[in-house]
Amino acid sequence: MNILITGGAGFIGSHVVRRFVTNYPDYHIYNLDALTYAGNLENLRDIEDYPNYTFLKGDILDAPFLNQIFEKYKFDGVIHLAAESHVDRSITDPLSFVRTNIIGTVNLLNISRDFWKEKKDNKRFYHISTDEVYGSLGADGMFTEETPYDPNSPYSASKASSDHFVRAYGETYGLPYVITNCSNNYGPNHFPEKLIPLFVNNIIENKPLPVYGDGKYTRDWLFVKDHAAAIDLVFHKGKNRETYNIGGFNEWQNIELVKLLCRLMDEKLNRPAGTSEKLITYVRDRPGHDLRYAIDASKINRELGWKPSVTFEQGLELTIDWYLENQEWLDHVTSGDYQEYYEKMYK
Repeated sequence: MNILITGGAGFIGSHVVRRFVTNYPDYHIYNLDALTYAGNLENLRDIEDYPNYTFLKGDILDAPFLNQIFEKYKFDGVIHLAAESHVDRSITDPLSFVRTNIIGTVNLLNISRDFWKEKKDNKRFYHISTDEVYGSLGADGMFTEETPYDPNSPYSASKASSDHFVRAYGETYGLPYVITNCSNNYGPNHFPEKLIPLFVNNIIENKPLPVYGDGKYTRDWLFVKDHAAAIDLVFHKGKNRETYNIGGFNEWQNIELVKLLCRLMDEKLNRPAGTSEKLITYVRDRPGHDLRYAIDASKINRELGWKPSVTFEQGLELTIDWYLENQEWLDHVTSGDYQEYYEKMYK
């Protein structure tokens, strides 16, 4: 099989690419990434010379380019992860999210529909989405695959729209698809704009830890390698035209997560207990901030046998250790130097 993975140089995408390249030597994995600020080929240095791996620099907004690579490589499957994903950025620049997350997805859908028109057997368009499309929960309840969409940020609205387009192409054109909606991911190679990698970096540098509002916003957290394992399973064994929610059954209030992170970082850095907690700074809340997300992942567990392999505490320790052991990577992404790697390797 020839598999196109979009956004494969990003955080989640790089873990998916590595898993497919190493687990399926008979597949050829094509990693398409525009290498914007969050796409980093240093994430994949360990597999870049594998014979079944090819990097393609390109943008999903470039329909002629997509047509060209589909024509050349005859893809059997698309795993679509390329997306703008940071809520704060979507508030300041919503049109970037409309372009990438909606128009880019529709470009991929059009190309896949056209190239698979005559033979849909053993083809699959796999769209990776988010739990944020469901909106916000109160103190009780969980998101299921039947929860009505109720997005509250430009980011979640753009992802909700792309989900609807994928389903519409399934109904209108018979495109074989699956969709997964996942909770918050954490782990190695995460660009330090999201909570955990940002705070790990800030603690290392003794910078303030900005916590929104009262810090009681609740999220469900999943180790990124467990998400990659779920993606592998859904791609191979999920049912066409089905949606699967992926989550860690692992809810944490932001402030409690930050305090745990501070305690673990103090231990790892041999600092007196309580040192990092003093860096916590409460800041003005984000507009449209969803109170609570919680994923009911019982369907993927029941039908496909997937469940998380590590506890949150185990995964957080693995994550912290990775950042402390890869300070050069962290320095590169915070300075922008990582972008020079592409110039050196591919130009």
